[in-house]
Amino acid sequence: MKITIVGTGYVGLVTGTCFAEVGIDVSCIDIDEKKIENLKKGIIPIYEPGLEEMVNRNVEKGRLHFSTNLASTLDGTEVVFSAVGTPPDEDGSADLSYVLGVAREVGRNMNDYILMVTKSTVPVGTATKVRNAIQEELDKRGVNIEFDVASNPEFLKEGAAVDDFLKPDRIVVGVESRKAENIMGRLYKPFTLNGHPVIFMDVPSAEMTKYAANSMLATKISFMNDIANLCEIVGADVNMVRKGIGSDSRIGKKFIYPGIGYGGSCFPKDVKALIKTADQNGYSLLVMKAVEEVNELQKSVLFNKVNKYFNGDLKGKVFALWGLSFKPQTDDMREAPALVIIEKLLAAGATVKAYDPVAIEESKRRIGDVIEYTKDQYEALIDADAMLMITEWPEFRFPNFNVVKKLLKTPAIFDGRNVYDIEEMVAQGFDYFCIGVDTTKRK
Repeated sequence: MKITIVGTGYVGLVTGTCFAEVGIDVSCIDIDEKKIENLKKGIIPIYEPGLEEMVNRNVEKGRLHFSTNLASTLDGTEVVFSAVGTPPDEDGSADLSYVLGVAREVGRNMNDYILMVTKSTVPVGTATKVRNAIQEELDKRGVNIEFDVASNPEFLKEGAAVDDFLKPDRIVVGVESRKAENIMGRLYKPFTLNGHPVIFMDVPSAEMTKYAANSMLATKISFMNDIANLCEIVGADVNMVRKGIGSDSRIGKKFIYPGIGYGGSCFPKDVKALIKTADQNGYSLLVMKAVEEVNELQKSVLFNKVNKYFNGDLKGKVFALWGLSFKPQTDDMREAPALVIIEKLLAAGATVKAYDPVAIEESKRRIGDVIEYTKDQYEALIDADAMLMITEWPEFRFPNFNVVKKLLKTPAIFDGRNVYDIEEMVAQGFDYFCIGVDTTKRK
């Protein structure tokens, strides 16, 4: 079976590589010539555990190919996946120009039946636009070639994407014909042999499923952050509350950890797009608008704690940030809380020193050298007035606190991920602040 993946970003590269891993002939296409040349050399544009080794293995086996020429790959291709970006427009709606551009190029160059599958996260109704774009190009050519359109949203977690693809908890596929269903069933058979289900549905429902899933998870995060802030005010301990409600099987333990807000490529963009879709259809998603507002406010919570501790005078102060990426096991800094915190610290006249195991180069690309980058987490602490825990990387969980205290000018830790034990921090003489607990009452 031969397939083509258009877009070698996070979704496209993981998708193409994992299909190649089970023996499918995969061509990955991108307009970025430098990225394609690097991929051919084994240089991976993103950090994802296990991906680099898998890419190199499948290139060596001749199952995974990289090119900038989509037209050259279409002969003999049965399925084309569109995994290009859908960035938010200024009004929050998803920009479909790249998705429709791929559809038009397929329509201009296809000679036999093709199943066009949208892998990107797109609003309900996009499949119809994709179908129309392909058909318009076929009409211009004066040819009558059969094709189908399908939706196959991704549910990959950054930092665990390879495992998520190879061992999915579900595969959602929206189709319009029995032929398309049979093709997608055959394509995903290697991933369903261990009982992982393929859920077939109509295309609009598949498109909506992705937004609904991400918005539900975002809702849990913002809800818990709202509860955490209230806990701190009334004297409750959000860590105890989380355990209490997480044991309810209807709620569950996942995505109810308080923190400094969600970020990344999915939740912020998808929540905005779903809100915009509702607005365009004359309906206001009040809950999701509140979710988004809570999340934006939450990104400032840690800064507010720092500002209060230093009596509103941060000018000349030095702060050590542990972590920059929006979560561990990725270098992704899209909508990362670190960006908001850094901006506010710098605006207040402070100096920022930061360490992240993999996201330093991405941070330099985004904000340049407005902050200082260090070779490890301890170097960041030298002469710093406080440490801010931003991303809960495993290597930050059990530091040498004697060294931490010795290096800091002020024994103050602001834990945005509730990584450390309050009693232990207080016992070691730290001024310790976290999310959802008034730690001043523990001294």
